[in-house]
Parts: sequence; structure tokens; C-alpha cells
Amino acid sequence: MNKTAQAPPVFRKTADTFAAGAKTLPQQYFVSEKIFEEEQTKIFAQHWVLVGHQSQIAKGGDYFSAQVAGESLITVRDQRSTIRGFYNVCRHRGTRLCEDNGGQVRAIQCPYHAWTYALDGRLIGAPHMDEVPGFDKADYSLHAVNLALWEGFIFVSLAEKSASTKRGGYISLEEWFAPLTGKFAHWNLPTLRSAKRIQYDVRANWKLIFENYSECYHCPGVHPALSKLTPYDSAENDLSEGPFLGGFMRITKGKSLSMSGNACALPVGDLRAEDHTRVFYYSIFPNMLLSLHPDYVMVHQIWPESPERTRILCDWFFHPEAAAVSDPSYNPEDAIEFWDMTNRQDWHVCELSQQGIASRAYEPGPYSPRESIPAAWDREYLRSLKD
Repeated sequence: MNKTAQAPPVFRKTADTFAAGAKTLPQQYFVSEKIFEEEQTKIFAQHWVLVGHQSQIAKGGDYFSAQVAGESLITVRDQRSTIRGFYNVCRHRGTRLCEDNGGQVRAIQCPYHAWTYALDGRLIGAPHMDEVPGFDKADYSLHAVNLALWEGFIFVSLAEKSASTKRGGYISLEEWFAPLTGKFAHWNLPTLRSAKRIQYDVRANWKLIFENYSECYHCPGVHPALSKLTPYDSAENDLSEGPFLGGFMRITKGKSLSMSGNACALPVGDLRAEDHTRVFYYSIFPNMLLSLHPDYVMVHQIWPESPERTRILCDWFFHPEAAAVSDPSYNPEDAIEFWDMTNRQDWHVCELSQQGIASRAYEPGPYSPRESIPAAWDREYLRSLKD
């Protein structure tokens, strides 16, 4: 996607964007199987969803698989370095092709009858099918899935391209991400490399993860270590309505969000002076949380498993030269340990919320002025569910 220069963003204090009278969602949105199925159909099967980063498949033949709205998908880099996405379904008798989460292949071969596909999806081998009158391998390429990159991150969409865009149908990634074009260029996101991934299994509804991420009202009591490094009431937002929400919080001068409180790597990019004392938090609907620090970038992928369970993949990205140069500050575990601790604190209170919401005593409660972003996220969610 092309990057264009943008005017400096206008940030406003969280309370300035609060809509009076906003309340939390009713109980059924957190416990209903029917609503969960609607979310899979109307949101995760229609929107662009994050599945990974281009650095995960750096060489031709590298691939990984992902589950999106009940579909198994293969993401692979072909021999010409093009990243492609396919349904994980053989064109012969429908057998699942790739059983592993990822790896390296020269071609994609079905484990059942050895139909073999090139990395661009073409059928190149079909034993004994030359004996079938009229059979043409060109008619049986793998079914492709809509795939596109934004800032090095790989997104897929199951929406049919022929569907109307007015009611939740297909919209190109470039059009969908147009409001963010060039916004994060200073962080060099396409070139970063993940130092570690941790998977979390959280016994809470996926929406609670987004709502919790989008406010720091809870930080003094839940995150004492975090609150020492970034004042909980310092949030200012430049995106306060729609599918992309967030802004920044201030970092105590000379500090970083790490166990030691010190920077743990080279700066990730050519940041503005003021951004060296800010951490940016953005939620990208429906399954990405993007946290931009001066010395690393943290990304959460959110995958709903049931109304009361969410799988979360968390990656910590660093400058590609951070580990290559003799930089004594490079200590990724300093940041990873800090956020693993903070993540688990968040997941615990989300699980407590899930338990309480399931009670017959629960009823929607009022958001505080410090929770304008969760309230805005709820509005976007409800709009998407109606499409």
C-alpha cells in the first residue's frame, strides 16, 4: 500500500470524547452461543482479520496455517516471494492438506491421494488422473482466499468479492485501511522481527479483551508496575470512533515499559522526538491490538473460541538489527517478561468479569468518562453485528 504524508494527528483527552449515558453491553453478548455464531458469520467471515506478519514466512516455501471463522487457511510465500493464501482443502476429495501449524515445503501435497500443488496454487500432480477423459489440471487449482498486506501484517478476508460493500460484504484492504495510510510509517513495521510469541488461553469473551485493552481506568489497582512507568490518567486519543481506536499514554521520562524500566533495544524506527516518551495503543477491529513503544512493538491477535473462551497470540517485534549489532541494551526478555506479567493481570480481571456477567444479577453498568474508547468499541461492534 502506498504511504502518503499526513497532517499531525490531533489528540484529545479520553474524557473529552465520552458520550454521556454510555453503558456496558447486555449479558447475552457475552454468553450467548447464537450471538457467538452471528459474530463468526457477520464479523470474522466478512472483515479483514489479522493472521500474521510477513517475517513469519521469510523464504520461499515457508508457510503457516490459521483458523478463521471455522475455515482452515494456508498462508505461504511462493518461489517468486509472493505471499498467497489458500483454503486448506484438496480439490480431489476435500482432504485437509496441511496438518501442522507451519513449516517449509517445496510443494503442497495431499496426504490422502498425493495430489500435489505448486506454491502458487496450481495443481501440478494428480496420479492416474490422466486416465480420466477431459480431466485438466488447470481446472483444479487450490481455492484462493482474499489476502493483502498492511504495514507488513498479513490479513485475510473470507468475504465474496461479488458481495455488496453496503451490507458487510467485500471491501479491499486498501480501502478498509485508508484512514491509517502512512500513520505508523515511523515505526518501520514491515521490517520488524518477532523475538517471541506467547499463546494465552483466556476464559473470557473476546470483547472483554478489547474493552480492557482500551482503558487504563483499571491500571492503578491491577497494574502497579505499569502505573509506575506510565501515568494511568495520561491517555490522549486521536481515533475515537469507528473500527480503529486509540492514541497514546505518556512514559516517564528516561524510562521504558520493561522490568528494569530501561530501554531494551534500539529504537524501532525514526521516531519523532515526542514519541520517545509515548506508548501508543490502537485496537484494529476485529482482532488486532497494536502497541507501539519506542524500542519494540507488541501485537495481540484475538481469536474467539467460544462465548466464554478466547485464544490470544502475542508477539514482541524488534528492529531487525537489534540482535545483530553489539548493542548492550538489547534485552528483549526485559520487555517480554514485563508484558507477560501485565497480560496475565489483564486476563485475570477479564475472567472475573466473565464470571460476574454470567450471573443473573448482572445488568449493564455505566461507563466512566475514562472509558470512552471501550464505549466507542461497543458501538462499532454493534454496527458490524447488524450488517
